[in-house]
Amino acid sequence: MIHRTGIAGLVVCDLTLHGDQRGWFKENWQREKMVAAGLPDFRPVQHNLSFNSRRGVTRGLHAEPWDKFISVAHGNVFCAWCDVRENSPTFGKVVSRVIGPETAVFVPRGVANGFQTLSEETVYSYLVTDHWSPEAHYSAVNLADPALDIAWPIPLSDAVISEKDRHHPPLAQATPVPQQKILVVGSEGQLAQALREEFCSQNREAEVEFSSRRPGSSPHLDLTAPETLANLDWRRYRAIINAAAFTSVDQAESAEGRRDAWQINAAGPGLLAQVAQRYHIPFVQVSTDYVFDGTRLEWEEQDFPSPLNVYGCSKAAGELAALGCPRHYIIRTSWVIGAGRNFIRTMVSLADAGASPSVVGDQHGRPTFSQDLARGIIHLLDNQAPSGIYHLSNSGPQLSFAELAQHVFQLRGRRPEEITVVSTEEYSAAQGVSLAPRPAHSTLKLDKIQETGFYPRDWRDVLPTYVAEVS
Repeated sequence: MIHRTGIAGLVVCDLTLHGDQRGWFKENWQREKMVAAGLPDFRPVQHNLSFNSRRGVTRGLHAEPWDKFISVAHGNVFCAWCDVRENSPTFGKVVSRVIGPETAVFVPRGVANGFQTLSEETVYSYLVTDHWSPEAHYSAVNLADPALDIAWPIPLSDAVISEKDRHHPPLAQATPVPQQKILVVGSEGQLAQALREEFCSQNREAEVEFSSRRPGSSPHLDLTAPETLANLDWRRYRAIINAAAFTSVDQAESAEGRRDAWQINAAGPGLLAQVAQRYHIPFVQVSTDYVFDGTRLEWEEQDFPSPLNVYGCSKAAGELAALGCPRHYIIRTSWVIGAGRNFIRTMVSLADAGASPSVVGDQHGRPTFSQDLARGIIHLLDNQAPSGIYHLSNSGPQLSFAELAQHVFQLRGRRPEEITVVSTEEYSAAQGVSLAPRPAHSTLKLDKIQETGFYPRDWRDVLPTYVAEVS
């Protein structure tokens, strides 16, 4: 049984003591059962014990940038917690209670923790999710701060307290523990721009940070330069979204392009997955419909990748790398349409110029407007959806590129018949270029992400507004 408290994320857990004439036994942390009951899957890396020989020993209030799972192995303690997390909705809130061996408490990162022993020879136990580091952001609050109004059972004047703990600042002067952010790798692509706009629209700009490959940028992260990953303090982040990708499908077929595609789309996600695994944070890897060969009319998440080109192979390899991270979201999407160069913007430009282009009619799928893609990713992270592969495009009927172009032309006042429908082979011959093979069918089934409560908009409802806003 778990109990929520007045501090966001602070959770009290009832433990079962199995006792007889010999004493008792308890499962202090049983991951499968406790996660199923609603506790976070916090994956501790260190177990600490505090032996307190006397009644009245008082420690705290300490706030560290890691989660704790506290309990008592022997004796009873009065515990007090104060939220000192930056921008927390419960900042300054205090919760207190007496706990014994039959109780454990999950204390989230940045919540100051203190206790006072109520019996002799008390053994206080806590699991933590990170190792102590001099670079980490620590905070502390004075035990006697009248603003906290903590009813210590034993007056602090009679308690055993270290000099350091006696002289911590009051809450009004304490340094808040910085809010962990979501790191978006890549800052200039269509998805990165959509994520920026979406966080801004939700007044959540403080929650996200965008890395850039440009030297001198902060944070600077280049997936082609692995050493740049070592320069980041990864404890500052609560999730990683990889929005960086090599997306030139035809260029990837060249020797130089092949190297770049594999380095950015495969090796890069592997490096990020390793970091995410080490720091126990979710990793979002954005993939593509091009991991499939197009031999089915609709694709499900469990369908095994079978790419036709180098780009698709490199993205499939990136998926495999992301699977190595325990908390992962692999987002397969298709025909992304956002603020940068894309198919619809090209068709708008041609329509406005009076051109009558030839467009392929043998590649089918659904467009994905970057705003919906960004919203879906944020939804999965906010709701802590189960790890796995998710398909995410706009909903609505599948269509060909030629049919999509015809819709665009009609919205710009041109006749759909002014689009000449050709095969991919005919288009390639007319352009005098050798194109990488593309899947004929890229429609992604959306049932799984809809089961999480996210319903992408029908592309037919989004397209008119998007086309009207293209200048």
